[in-house]
Amino acid sequence: MKNLRPRLVELFQKGYCTPLISQIAKEVGEASTTIHYNVKQMEKDGTIKAYKAVFDNKKIDRGFCVFLLVDFASDVDVEKFAKKLISYPQVESIDLIHEEWELLIKIRAKDMDEYYEFTKKIFPVGTVDNMTALNSVKQLKSEFVEA
Repeated sequence: MKNLRPRLVELFQKGYCTPLISQIAKEVGEASTTIHYNVKQMEKDGTIKAYKAVFDNKKIDRGFCVFLLVDFASDVDVEKFAKKLISYPQVESIDLIHEEWELLIKIRAKDMDEYYEFTKKIFPVGTVDNMTALNSVKQLKSEFVEA
């Protein structure tokens, strides 16, 4: 049988998942049509942004996790720079922050070598004044799911 696992992981990460209306209806004790209507309303008004699978990242070659605190050179437009990073699948989240640092970036990679090559690519020489990497040694909870 054809191995679609890599393609399915890619699609699920982008949001190709849907709620199980019948299971929700059973749990809530309401009709499926009522649940469906409410879910559609929440999607329409932006309360629900996406449905995504929560993976065991080690099993999809994304087990190496680093949180980067970044302070940029004064001539860098931080928000514009951050928006460019959104397109990379290694970037799991980006937060604009203030005080000593300007960005908090969560990066997932297969291993330290892939992480290193990725950071060389995304941070051109002269764009960063200071950076601190915090390596996650074990994740206990993610996306509201205990590990």
